[in-house]
Amino acid sequence: MFQPTDLSLWAGRVDTEEAAEFSCRLHQRVQPLAGQRNALALLGFCSDEGVRRNQGRIGARNGPDRLRRALANLPWPANQPVYDAGNLLCQAQNLEQAQQALADRVSHCLAAGHLTFILGGGHEMAYGSWLGLLQALQQQELTPELPTIGIVNFDAHFDLRQDSQGASSGTPFYQIDQQCKALGIPFNYCCLGVSETANTQALFQRAATLGVNYRRDTEMTITQLEDSLQQLQRFMSDCDQIYLSIDLDVLPASVAPGVSAPAARGVNLEVLEPLISAVARSGKLKLADIAEYNPDFDIDNWTARVAARLFHLITTGALS
Repeated sequence: MFQPTDLSLWAGRVDTEEAAEFSCRLHQRVQPLAGQRNALALLGFCSDEGVRRNQGRIGARNGPDRLRRALANLPWPANQPVYDAGNLLCQAQNLEQAQQALADRVSHCLAAGHLTFILGGGHEMAYGSWLGLLQALQQQELTPELPTIGIVNFDAHFDLRQDSQGASSGTPFYQIDQQCKALGIPFNYCCLGVSETANTQALFQRAATLGVNYRRDTEMTITQLEDSLQQLQRFMSDCDQIYLSIDLDVLPASVAPGVSAPAARGVNLEVLEPLISAVARSGKLKLADIAEYNPDFDIDNWTARVAARLFHLITTGALS
């Protein structure tokens, strides 16, 4: 179900003592999406049905609106409009229908030329996000051959579980692979921050079989940052367009406690930020999302504040 924008969520400080062009905040620029073009479009995906199916702790369905509140006070260029495209709600446990509804809404935003950013919600949204980008490219029909889509996922989990029992927060990238096979297009997937203790051997074997480009969390310390950047740059060089997905459980639980599955180790922000910035400034980013924010377990909005920081890093980099 579609839920229109609640503009009351976009409220915050107004610095009247400063010049307006230099003191603007995000809440002062947000408007409902109504046919505008070529800006930034935000969309909420209110679902934790995939997390429930994957035996995680539920609560992520409340993430999008709580994230809006965390984003509201971010500094923002006065000349950069932002449009809120509302929320999509997963109802009656019908996750597959919600994924398709998300894809259709994402495709609509991308067709209007917007950098599209989805607030989650469980990571089951990744399939709908990617499918929306695919649909937008198919509708353009610019050339007989589709541009190459690259997926960059910062995540402790591969999320490559088979979907024979239905979709879940653990299946989205397997679903994408299956769709790629059906269409005869490459599955270009880079997963950074993978935890040895959060993925079975079967998942590592599947990642190898599918040609997944990945890096373990133990290989992503600050001293290994240059190697991580080089690996990411090599991956992106072979892609025409990038879909960026950030599962907040890639961060240490001490930094991001409000997630569906807290990480025992995780990857620190000092490492994540340069990598995410490289994606944002690549000139190829078309679509991004933040997944698995669970406000029920957040402590003093720590996780929401981190998510807001990453959102700002991505959007300012991509729109500059």
